[in-house]
Amino acid sequence: MSDKDKIDELVKCYGQLKSEISKVVVGQDDVIEQVCISVLSRAHCLLVGVPGLAKTLLVNTIAKTLGLTFNRIQFTPDLMPSDIIGSEILDENKSFKFIHGPIFSNVILADEINRTPPKTQSALLEAMQEGSVTASGNTYRLPNPFFVLATQNPIEQEGTYPLPEAQLDRFMFNIWVDYPSYEEELEIVKKTTSDETNKLDVILTADQITTYQDLIRRIPVADNVLEYAVSLVNKTRVKNEKATAITQKYITWGAGPRASQYLIVGAKCYAALRGKYSPDIEDVKAIAKPILRHRLVRNYRADAEGFSMDRIIEELL
Repeated sequence: MSDKDKIDELVKCYGQLKSEISKVVVGQDDVIEQVCISVLSRAHCLLVGVPGLAKTLLVNTIAKTLGLTFNRIQFTPDLMPSDIIGSEILDENKSFKFIHGPIFSNVILADEINRTPPKTQSALLEAMQEGSVTASGNTYRLPNPFFVLATQNPIEQEGTYPLPEAQLDRFMFNIWVDYPSYEEELEIVKKTTSDETNKLDVILTADQITTYQDLIRRIPVADNVLEYAVSLVNKTRVKNEKATAITQKYITWGAGPRASQYLIVGAKCYAALRGKYSPDIEDVKAIAKPILRHRLVRNYRADAEGFSMDRIIEELL
């Protein structure tokens, strides 16, 4: 089967996937699409939204429809790195044995990731970047595919620990989960206040996901699209010759090279899900906000004048 045929097959599978997820999750089409893009791009994503917007339910549902193993880790101030990675114990033969922690799963829901101290947050860094964890000098590979889908509450900041920039940069997307519309909320209330249950079918297996991830990487990209993505990221850097007036005025720190990489991989996947065999500049623009919004640091003037991160990115685009 040629790559073009595989892209056509991916479009069909994606349609089935959305249909299956909609049995449980009402609305949130953009959020579902961006989570699926991060999965197919072999990347991680951060879901930001107030409580009760089905962030946890969405991740759980996607894991079930993808036929992947799933673990939820509730982050708390007293959570230790060994609670995530695992630890060695002395077995009945008086030899040390490593007991795998919850991170040994295909999909990890890191619930309220900013509620735990940096020491524990850093336990995820190696896992997210290398696909492995190290304990007592031994390295253990994590299952493939592996994704961290983290959630964060943007309102309640008391007793929280802001994620370090190095860890934020590991997330491909910062996805804003918004309130449902009036009609969507009516549908949510109907579904969740009855005894109706929906059985979810597995649409994609782990092997199929790995195949599609490799397919996304093989999609060709025109030079002008590559140049646009890299130029866009360069515009966010204050001391760069490409920096715009909006950058000079409102941004303290710009995005790093990982943003350029994710813009291209994300554009490839975004295009493929629409049946296109190569991305164009519009595909880069379509996924720019969730990729850039957690990589730029606004200054005091942006706060004072009410310039949101999304508004700054719109100006850059």
